[in-house]
Amino acid sequence: MTAQPIPVRLEALRAAMAREGVAAVVVPSADPHLSEYLPPRWQAREWLSGFTGSSGTLVVTTDGGGLWTDSRYFSQAEQELAGSGLPLMRLKVAHTPEHIGWLAEQLRPGDVVAAAGDSLDVSGAESLARRLGAAGATLRTDLDLPAAIWPDRPGRPDAPVFAHAAPFAAVDRADKLRHVRTAMRRAGATHHLLSSLDDIAWLTNLRGADVEYNPVFLAHLLIDDGKATLFIDAAKVPADIRQALAADGMGLADYSTVASAIAALPDDAVLMLDPGHVVVSILEGLSPTVRQVRAAHPSTMQKARKTTEELDHVRDVMRRDGAALAHAFRRIETGIVAGEPLTELDVDTIVREARAAQSGFVGESFSTIAAYQANGALPHYRATEAHFSPLAAKGLLLIDSGGQYLGGTTDITRVLALGPVTDEQRRDSTLVLKGMIALSRARFPKGASGPQLDALARAPLWAAGMDYGHGTGHGVGYFLNVHEGPHGIRAPRAGVALVPLETGMITSIEPGLYKPGRYGIRHENLAVVTQADSTEFGDFFAFETLTLCPFDRRGLEPRLLEPSERAWLDDYHATVRAALSPLLDGADREWLEWHCAPLQ
Repeated sequence: MTAQPIPVRLEALRAAMAREGVAAVVVPSADPHLSEYLPPRWQAREWLSGFTGSSGTLVVTTDGGGLWTDSRYFSQAEQELAGSGLPLMRLKVAHTPEHIGWLAEQLRPGDVVAAAGDSLDVSGAESLARRLGAAGATLRTDLDLPAAIWPDRPGRPDAPVFAHAAPFAAVDRADKLRHVRTAMRRAGATHHLLSSLDDIAWLTNLRGADVEYNPVFLAHLLIDDGKATLFIDAAKVPADIRQALAADGMGLADYSTVASAIAALPDDAVLMLDPGHVVVSILEGLSPTVRQVRAAHPSTMQKARKTTEELDHVRDVMRRDGAALAHAFRRIETGIVAGEPLTELDVDTIVREARAAQSGFVGESFSTIAAYQANGALPHYRATEAHFSPLAAKGLLLIDSGGQYLGGTTDITRVLALGPVTDEQRRDSTLVLKGMIALSRARFPKGASGPQLDALARAPLWAAGMDYGHGTGHGVGYFLNVHEGPHGIRAPRAGVALVPLETGMITSIEPGLYKPGRYGIRHENLAVVTQADSTEFGDFFAFETLTLCPFDRRGLEPRLLEPSERAWLDDYHATVRAALSPLLDGADREWLEWHCAPLQ
């Protein structure tokens, strides 16, 4: 079946739909933990459509359907859906309905829509059921039809867990659990259910390798006032870790029994959960007398506010990560000058090997984007053995990459000028940099949120009649997910709560510009929110830039920078030079010195 074309797989799905009396199937990009990066077992949307992007929803009806995704993936999805018979449905584009609205218009009264309950969050399921009900249709979450036609579906990952120990784990597990229980008591809850993997890894001070790029493990966690139960495949937990968990009042239960445990809660229990981070299948047996307290996980906000000790480790990681990139970028540039036949695939290898030589390196934090010229216009491009571009001594190479270290997680984008670039490219790169500088220098009052600051990064592009379709910044974990909530910097969206930025939160700052078929530009640093001042008007915050790597001045037009912007860039490069020089020698240090020189 795996070797069969996508249209054959879709026909098999439609045959299963006919047997079950189902008019449509919704296949989201999700797993039982609603993760961003999915273990192969839950990559049904990709298997059925051929679209490999990390975000998208597939809808299949008896005679049609479509794949919904956002602007980051438009070009990629067009290529990957070719020949599948599935149209690309562009999200947030005028006259294109979102998938629920489109589906409601296709249905007739009495129709049944199926969506696997282990891949649909409680809030999403309730919203979908309401919209379908208005059209006279019903939702079934007890049918997983893609799984029924996927004979070689992968099993659950089975990588062992390991301790994230001192000195990197700055807060012990017992203290974190006490914080959660305090929040539970304030909310009047007797039990708290978590399924989000980064929350569980953070709370338990454990890490794993079940999800590509994210050092997490498959588990659910149920906490009450006296004990906690970790639902996990027991074979993945070494004996010493079991003993350490038991000492902190945490026992183990089989991963597959979490729904049974929820069904067995006493009738007078009060269960706290985040309906956007728990799937409906876990709650199917919950007694109707159990009251639910629906709220964000208290661990999510605590996890987002990095401690002083954690930030010290992050700063050290940034120095080593910057040194690795200095070596990698020098290697790429000298290879181009020497006429080596380098490709985007080689860039991926060179960057990975440079990071792997650093102490504390565990793995990449996401798949490296090494995008030359026109490929840079695809925000989430990935070179593969089947599709990659050779490099040449001209134009722009966008490299977006990151590492997972015991002391932190990195994410950085730089654009290298491999040779002559056009005036237009220099102008555009400078406008994007002006937006990054504006946001990096921002001062804002306590209580301000990312969506309130987003326009600062876009203003230089807006003034030139240009924009970009993705968010400006995302939270970043501490040796955890490279994309972490609850905060973010993006355009305001209706119905989405504004999460105030707080000290200790790490965010990316990454404005971009993309011209399809020509080139793409994105500049990205990580920064942490810090206390800036306290006045009669209250507390004011600022960003401390954490990332340490020079920008390629050859791709900029200095005349477009204001004196204060030039000063920011020169000061940043002086900081980078001082931080990285002791870690480099020979040709790598010479490369750093040249790239950190003041603007002329």
